[in-house]
Amino acid sequence: MAKEGRSATRAAAVHQRLRDDILGGRFRPGERLKFQQICEDYKTSVGAAREALTRLASEGLVRSQPNFGYMVTPLSLEDLEDLTAARVELECMALRMSIEKGDRQWEANAVAAHHLLARTPFTSSEQPSRPTDEWARVHTEFHFALIAGCPNRRILQVARSLREEAGLYQLWSVSFQRKPDRDGAAEHRALLDASVDRDAERAALLLREHLQHTARLLQADGLHELHAPPEE
Repeated sequence: MAKEGRSATRAAAVHQRLRDDILGGRFRPGERLKFQQICEDYKTSVGAAREALTRLASEGLVRSQPNFGYMVTPLSLEDLEDLTAARVELECMALRMSIEKGDRQWEANAVAAHHLLARTPFTSSEQPSRPTDEWARVHTEFHFALIAGCPNRRILQVARSLREEAGLYQLWSVSFQRKPDRDGAAEHRALLDASVDRDAERAALLLREHLQHTARLLQADGLHELHAPPEE
């Protein structure tokens, strides 16, 4: 029993580190994840690596293919369109319900999450071309805080899952081209204000545009350059 517990703990640790590295942009979309390399880099066993990759596949961050193994989920315009459409419907529904049912503690949590997001640097001197892991984390927490007042746990669960799947698209959208005509901080501020003012229609409209704007950036830039080069 103790051995099984240690094995599960190791697999969970590898899963979290791999997940952070994928969402941190250390692996490119379509890049192959080799068991031997993972075991060496993360100092773990094949069993723990396999369990971690299986969990990541269930979260949509990696994909398993016969006779190839695991790879970081490739990006495609078709999938981006489907994912964005689903997120717009579910997250806007969750936000409306959150505004309607959320209490003062929900408001306070949303304000606190926005404060943390606004005070967290988007990039660092070591990594000036992409968002920091800390910014990515607090950005996700802010959006989760906005919909946390939704009483329907099923809607929340699916909305959260879709947002996590979109992590790769969000990462590569902001890391390759930071558009001068986009003010993400202002978008987040407006979202918060509409939410705590209990203006559900305006908040949902702002959220819809916020999600679709990110999708449009990638659609305009194309996705072919984001994939890992073929292995020799």
